[in-house]
Amino acid sequence: MLLRAVNRTRRLRLGLVALLQTAQTLAMLWLPALNADVIDDGVLRGDRHQIVELGAVMLAVTCVQVLCAGGAACLSASVALAWGRELRQAVFSRVLTLSAHEVSRIGRASLITRSTQDVQQIQQLALNTMTVMVVAPLTAVGSAVMALRQDARLGLVLSVVLPTLTVALWLVLRRTLPLSAAVQQRLDRLNQIMLERLSGMRTTRTFDRDGHEEARSRGANEAMMRTGLALGRAQALIMPTFTVVIELSSVAVLWFGGVRVAAGDVPMGTVIAFLQYLSLMLQAVMMAMGVFLQASRAGASVGRVSEVLQTRATLDRPRRAAGRLVRPSGVVIDSVHFRYPGAREAVLHAVSLTVDPGETVVLTGSVGSGKTTLLHLVARIADPHVGRVTVGGHDVRELERDVLAASVGLVTQRPYLFSGTVAEHLRRGAPDADDRALWRALELAQARDFVEATGHGLHTPVSAGGTNLSGGQRQRLAIAQLLLKRPQVCLLDDPFSALDADTTARLRAALDSETGGAARLVVSQHMATLRAADRVVVLDRGRVVGQGPHTDLMAGNSAYREMVDAREGEVEAS
Repeated sequence: MLLRAVNRTRRLRLGLVALLQTAQTLAMLWLPALNADVIDDGVLRGDRHQIVELGAVMLAVTCVQVLCAGGAACLSASVALAWGRELRQAVFSRVLTLSAHEVSRIGRASLITRSTQDVQQIQQLALNTMTVMVVAPLTAVGSAVMALRQDARLGLVLSVVLPTLTVALWLVLRRTLPLSAAVQQRLDRLNQIMLERLSGMRTTRTFDRDGHEEARSRGANEAMMRTGLALGRAQALIMPTFTVVIELSSVAVLWFGGVRVAAGDVPMGTVIAFLQYLSLMLQAVMMAMGVFLQASRAGASVGRVSEVLQTRATLDRPRRAAGRLVRPSGVVIDSVHFRYPGAREAVLHAVSLTVDPGETVVLTGSVGSGKTTLLHLVARIADPHVGRVTVGGHDVRELERDVLAASVGLVTQRPYLFSGTVAEHLRRGAPDADDRALWRALELAQARDFVEATGHGLHTPVSAGGTNLSGGQRQRLAIAQLLLKRPQVCLLDDPFSALDADTTARLRAALDSETGGAARLVVSQHMATLRAADRVVVLDRGRVVGQGPHTDLMAGNSAYREMVDAREGEVEAS
């Protein structure tokens, strides 16, 4: 899944990286042998011509090595950064297809971490891996071969060094792998606390829970610190271990090599070249070790990002998409059952309902009776487990997302506004609308006055979530967006809950005049809205217990009559 971003162009670049690194490594391996020849054939013999000639060759080889290394580094960086960009986009696109339940299961804070820091970890690992993918193994093997060619008896030092380094690396990885996963989980917890703190700031201050929130944050921070320290200690042990092994092996080579040089068994240049090859080999092992250590943490990130990419969206795209909807379009809810994941009981039980074009149907009932859930099924925020929902004669599961979004408009009780301006928010539903159309929609939605009062007009800034606006202002902007969009099906979830009676009456009249041909499904308990509806549907514990005009229900439905009497009693008491 993660490797799908490596397309043909990048495979060619990776091949070129491997070629450049091979040339770089071969040049690097040739230099110690040339240096040995300079010492043995030039310096010790006093042959100045040989020194100059071999020195020029060494300079040329060094230039080739530098150029190849620079080219490989640039290409590796471009591939890794492009791959990280596409991986972030893939995670973002996948999240957009997930339902609210799937997002909640993974966690909003965790999704933020996975799409940012986890992808960054994978990107950095990819860059470091490409940087040493040829250099490290080829240098290690080539250095060992060249060292043995210089003197096989000194090569016995390698039989002690390599096993020691391998065991040390294995012990470190065994300790760091679980700690790396724990660090990412601690980071998720920190992000979750921060999101809750920012989202619930008013509640926290209302109940004077600042101390409690600070204690939660402090505990999560300390847990993060302890885990990070444990990971750091484990990783910190490897460098001293490698340093000790390298220094001891160098001392051993100098000791035994010096004895053999003094005995005349080997020339001095050979011992120096052997030391250089040993140093190159150990450097290659340390480079590989650095990648392994980073992989121990990035491995957890790979698993977390893969989980998001492999999460199967419950709201699948249709295999055979239906065509465009024919105007006008009605809504049919046929024997629908729905249960939220993890819930004991279903929210809706065999609910059947028809809303014809031009008809206004109001859903009412007690809290938790399934009113909002029905709207979500029509908008396909969720799918029913049994039964089906059709818009314009097509099952919503057979409609492409853009077709359904263009035909169905939803206004929630607490609409979410994205950051930007009033004009940008309104044009989300009608990108081609001009300023005149925007002002008319604001006027119909009873929002023109407060937008003009800001002094910025359509360029009035809107903060993320609409936190710089009141609840009533957010509702009116959401209704203005709906009026501008002119959908065939209007879904209104208690859209007047934050508005006064006069504003509600004017808004309802505007909706009737502007969306008169659309099928309107409204959730409300306001008496004026119930009386004005063509039909009222009464829900109780997920079942339809009555439907018809307000007057008929008052005469023949005891549940509805009791609800209305209780509602009117609350109004009189207030």
